[in-house]
Amino acid sequence: MLTLIKNIKELLQVRETAILKVSGAEMNELPLLKNAYVLIENDSITAFGTMENCPKIKAEIEIDASECVVLPTWCDSHTHLVYAGNRVQEFVDRINGLTYEEIANRGGGILNSAKKLNETDENEIYKESEWRLKEVMRLGTGAIEIKSGYGLTVAGELKMLRVIKRLKENYPIAIKATFLGAHAFPLAFKENHQGYIDLICNEMLPAIAKENLADYIDAFLETGYFSVAETERIMEAGKKYGLVPKIHVNQFTAIDGIKACVKHNALSVDHLEIVTDDDIEALKNSDTMPVALPSCSYFISIPYTPARKMIEAGLPLALATDFNPGTTPSGNMNFVVATACIKMKMTPEEAINAATINGAYAMGISETHGTITVGKKANLIITKPLHSFYQLPYEFGSNLIDKVLIEGKIV
Repeated sequence: MLTLIKNIKELLQVRETAILKVSGAEMNELPLLKNAYVLIENDSITAFGTMENCPKIKAEIEIDASECVVLPTWCDSHTHLVYAGNRVQEFVDRINGLTYEEIANRGGGILNSAKKLNETDENEIYKESEWRLKEVMRLGTGAIEIKSGYGLTVAGELKMLRVIKRLKENYPIAIKATFLGAHAFPLAFKENHQGYIDLICNEMLPAIAKENLADYIDAFLETGYFSVAETERIMEAGKKYGLVPKIHVNQFTAIDGIKACVKHNALSVDHLEIVTDDDIEALKNSDTMPVALPSCSYFISIPYTPARKMIEAGLPLALATDFNPGTTPSGNMNFVVATACIKMKMTPEEAINAATINGAYAMGISETHGTITVGKKANLIITKPLHSFYQLPYEFGSNLIDKVLIEGKIV
């Protein structure tokens, strides 16, 4: 089936040849065409250009995008979209002055979500997660990474990963699954870290590998959670089963975790609200993508990733939502892009690059997603009429999306 989108006011992120990522000053370069078209055959882009070169063909579907902006769908490379229930009370507790650490010490936080998940039927978790997935697709997300980590038991982690697998089977959106058994230490292992890590390495990982349930492995590398040495053991164990590391690090403290992640060839290091000069040096000339999660900073009032310092040092940067029930109960990538511009002082060009091609890199899918390139998946956002794409972050509270196409089909 042929789909022709024509008369596009601004077609963003056009790349004649596929690229993997953009870094440093390149992040401020967002190639675009004005008065453009895109031709789609089935699920892929087959041509694009200016209207003067638009092919004279009869497409089964024609979309007139006059006065509209078209760009690749967002690639959200860090989410915890599969969970049970909510943590609304913790939201109120924070307003009343409790810290993240105090809430966790009272049985809240990750352990609260783990308790709810282990008490909830898999089908119910699937239904809740399905609703969230459909919502983020309508908001322009065309590729998403989803983590486990609210099970913290063999059965609970497998339950989460099976839900992710079902979502992957039932929806056209690209989904990558990450095993995050090392999200927190369960109460039963509070004084026996070695025992829980043994459980991860000797029982969880073989069971996950047997069912082919995960693409990546993650750990919460942070003071009070998993140490550098503990995380290194988990990364090494994951790699034996073909799971590439994608690691939570530097959310609250810097303890040389980034250096360890780079040493183990992590695909991404995520959060980075605290970044030292040594961390930046460790990331230079590496293949590891730094990922910022600005809506988490917004929601729990912690520092924002120092984007300007990192980009000016020549690094790449990706943006993701961190969608989860405790610290970022939103999967809206449009808000993430706007917040990156408003609070992290990223230019709109940098933020869109970070949320498309660099997000795709942080999921390992930049050969098929993240740019307008012939042969890539036809995953596109068509906006409402706009004066300029700068309105996307400027009008941060408005939904400026008119249509979303995922693999050539309107969502």
